[in-house]
Amino acid sequence: MPGTDLPRRPRALALTGLLLAVTGLAGCAPPSSTPAPSSAAPSAGASGPAADPAGCAYPAAGSPAKPVDPPPTGDVETSGTVAYTLAFNADAPGETGGDVTITMDRSTAPCAVNSFVSLAEQGYFDDTACHRLADSGLFVLQCGDPTGTGSGGPGYAFADELTGKESYTRGVVAMANGGPDTNGSQFFLVWEDSTGLPPSYTVLGTMDAASRDVVAGIAGEGQDGSNPDGTGKPNNPAKITTVTKA
Repeated sequence: MPGTDLPRRPRALALTGLLLAVTGLAGCAPPSSTPAPSSAAPSAGASGPAADPAGCAYPAAGSPAKPVDPPPTGDVETSGTVAYTLAFNADAPGETGGDVTITMDRSTAPCAVNSFVSLAEQGYFDDTACHRLADSGLFVLQCGDPTGTGSGGPGYAFADELTGKESYTRGVVAMANGGPDTNGSQFFLVWEDSTGLPPSYTVLGTMDAASRDVVAGIAGEGQDGSNPDGTGKPNNPAKITTVTKA
């Protein structure tokens, strides 16, 4: 699901058989996030914001799914943590939902954290439904696309921040992607250990036990199996009503 492409689908965020082979999980492709069909991957010589001392740059990549400015660069924090709370189904009292708090470490993924905070503060994630749920082999809920299709992004991309030792255990939150250095706005919440994924997805942060329970409750309602890899749209609305600093 995540990555390889779970975290995004064919250049529609769909996952290919190759990805399945990479993960070795027969029933589910990794989280993938694919740039909108009209977007081209940024070229090495593409112009964009000046590189940040932290190494962050956010070159243009496709059209934004929702009007948004790219993250600021030039003074990206590289230490400390910051936490944001996603309110799920807050406007639908009868639905399973609740608050999911993600604590992010700027020292391990400063560019990803900088991007998430920027998008959250601009309301990019508000009123956005999580579009993909994997509940067999991989256990992740993929979110962050205002179009709800898996092909939407913020109109820019940024590089991976990987050590090669990433492990997607219960409670981890990581960036979805459509290949190396194609991070955008999509991310996935791991509600049960999904250690079969390759270390290809930048770890954004972690959820506490109460937050994991909220995601597990949403996932417990199942999904519609609408994707070829056996994943699908959650049966629960899985709507992020607001994202606010914790």
